[in-house]
Amino acid sequence: MAITSSAKKALRASKNKRVFNLRHKAEIDKNLKAFRKLIVAKDKVAAANLVSVIYKALDKAAKVGYIKDNTASRSKSRVMAALKKLG
Repeated sequence: MAITSSAKKALRASKNKRVFNLRHKAEIDKNLKAFRKLIVAKDKVAAANLVSVIYKALDKAAKVGYIKDNTASRSKSRVMAALKKLG
């Protein structure tokens, strides 16, 4: 357990950040999972509609520091490559 006042404050901050980090993670994972299902089902129209939602989630996560900028770029690139591979 935290003893010093600064450690207690860091613990409070960590708990608050955890909520936001979990929210970003859930948003990204949910959308990417749905996208992968659409790719497997070869539903190009629905997958294309989901791309903007995925981009938004990745950009927001990168903006607040949940993931790094290059990680977001790499993920977006892979999403587009998968979409283009459908034909």
